[in-house]
Amino acid sequence: MPTPGGLRGSVAAVTSPHRSPLHEQHVAAGAKLAEFGGWLMPLEFPGGGVLREHAAVRGSVGVFDVSHLGKASVTGPGAADFVNGCLTNDLGRIRPGQAQYTMCCDDATGGIVDDLIVYLRDPAEVLLVPNAANTAEVVRRLSGAAPPGVDVRDAHQSYGVLAVQGAAAAAVLGDLGLPADHPYMSFVVAEYRGGPVIVCRSGYTGEPGYELLPAWADTPALWAGLVAAATARDGLPCGLGARDTLRTEMGYPLHGQDISLDVTPVQARAGWAVGWDKPRFWGAGALRVERERGPARLLRGLLALDRGIPRPGMAVTAADGAPLGFVTSGTFSPTRRIGIGLALLDAGVREGDDVLVDVRGRPSTMRVSRPPFVDRSPT
Repeated sequence: MPTPGGLRGSVAAVTSPHRSPLHEQHVAAGAKLAEFGGWLMPLEFPGGGVLREHAAVRGSVGVFDVSHLGKASVTGPGAADFVNGCLTNDLGRIRPGQAQYTMCCDDATGGIVDDLIVYLRDPAEVLLVPNAANTAEVVRRLSGAAPPGVDVRDAHQSYGVLAVQGAAAAAVLGDLGLPADHPYMSFVVAEYRGGPVIVCRSGYTGEPGYELLPAWADTPALWAGLVAAATARDGLPCGLGARDTLRTEMGYPLHGQDISLDVTPVQARAGWAVGWDKPRFWGAGALRVERERGPARLLRGLLALDRGIPRPGMAVTAADGAPLGFVTSGTFSPTRRIGIGLALLDAGVREGDDVLVDVRGRPSTMRVSRPPFVDRSPT
């Protein structure tokens, strides 16, 4: 998103992380860097910190470098039809110039290989934006299934990706002469300083915003322009720390934590991103059976009723100690000033139920809730 749109960028341990096209700029700015999805990316910037960056997005605007996100191209006659026969959502629901949240599932189990955004350029050209750590696997699976004439390529370093999020996002783009009035989940190809840039109205924070894809080499100039315009409007450059707290407040899932090969779209309550009426897509058989029978567990929200803060991996139990599941994502909500999280819980657990979360050996009472935890809308 979901973003729809998946933080996109699941966590993976690596020995030699890739670097963003803005790496030198981040180092010069004194950003705190961390490995994420196989990439060395800014966690937060000096003078701000996660809480201040989070507040900037909720109150005005923030600019994120998310160039670690994957990029893959699928081209050739029937490219869109081919992709539609593999991924879960129905590309027939959108037109060229629109984007769509979807999932790549394992054909046998229905487990989520990745969640990603599809940019439909035309019936013969599709751009995919997967999560960083999963790009190679998505490309491998699509390449192995592609019919003659359809070409699937990893285009990771063809584009940078910058996100501008917040109420002032449209104004920031306007300051740079970029279009901002197109509908949600649509994109246009614009120009900045002589270079093309894809401008999509989407994001991963719950605020109105945009994801921009300039050419890799053009990314530093666009970043500098966006940060200057945002700063003039009381905004900030933001790191992945704030991106995580923002997406958790909205209940948007992160691959590698909330969703994975062990979790299906049915369990993740993401059936809205499945084209159930399509004749085929990877995992269709397993997912239709699970949907009919009902899943054994579901991804739900947690809202702390005390000072506890849920963290990934913490056990969730009933009042009598019976195991119910585990936390997949959790944080302190800067907006609500309480602990919030997502958890995979037994399907019998209902919204409004109170459960116990083992917070470092101390039981914390939390209420099963339906995200989002804040009153926000990206549209």
